[in-house]
Amino acid sequence: MARESINDLLAFLAVARQRSFTKAAAQMGVSQSALSHTIRGLESRLGIRLLNRSTRSVSPTQAGERLMQSIGPKFEEIDEALASLAELREKPAGTIRLTTAEHAAQSILWPKLAKFLPDYPDIKVEITMDYGLTDIVAQRYDAGVRHGEMVSKDMIAVRIGPDLRMAIVGAPAYLANRPLPKTPQDLLTHNCINLRLPTHGGTLTWEFEKDGKELNVHVEGQLTFNLGSQILDACLQGFGLAYLPEDMVEAAAIEGRLIRVLEDWCPPFPGYHLYYPSSRQSSAAFTLLVEALRCKT
Repeated sequence: MARESINDLLAFLAVARQRSFTKAAAQMGVSQSALSHTIRGLESRLGIRLLNRSTRSVSPTQAGERLMQSIGPKFEEIDEALASLAELREKPAGTIRLTTAEHAAQSILWPKLAKFLPDYPDIKVEITMDYGLTDIVAQRYDAGVRHGEMVSKDMIAVRIGPDLRMAIVGAPAYLANRPLPKTPQDLLTHNCINLRLPTHGGTLTWEFEKDGKELNVHVEGQLTFNLGSQILDACLQGFGLAYLPEDMVEAAAIEGRLIRVLEDWCPPFPGYHLYYPSSRQSSAAFTLLVEALRCKT
């Protein structure tokens, strides 16, 4: 196979997986026009269309899907074989790609990585923050970090943090002239600050439990953000109630800048886990990272 054909197939895989010429071009470090020209050339040589294109989306055709499923694993095997050679080096090396949510990155990943990375200068870590349930295999991440209850059963899961607890909070200025909510249903009369979830296009459901009774509330409000830190800032400024991890609001609550409500409706739940495919061939660098992140208590 000519080298040009291999490069063209890699370009096709990038576009098919990203479902975007823009993202694929950025990933490969080429221009969108050059990438589009490459794909057209590949389709011309094969005599069949591989991608359906519209002004808003890109998706594989039936032939493109078959080609992606056929050649994708083979290229991944080559990448893994090359990465495994790093184990023969004197020092562990390689790039590890992780997908996680903002809170996990700030409260768990970064504090542990800050201690781990100085000892292994040849290990690189790329972290993408995303509240969506990313397909780590399709998007070629080495591992993901999510709540234990959200990890698929076909993944290896390693606990990296303690149990978590959510908190409903509001600023004194917001609650001054409003009745404090006594039950989760009372939230429907309040201005609540929502978190947008990219995977389903909806907003985060506020979940509660008390005495074995579970309640899910779809709240409404003027503001919706895609980051917890933005929600906290708006809440501190009196724009409504927020539903955030307890440790994010603890300091402000102690200082009196936030008031906590419905605390008896917010029990603990499984904390963050690192997860990755059971079929993954672990490099020395990845194994070291897993052990560095593993919860020791």
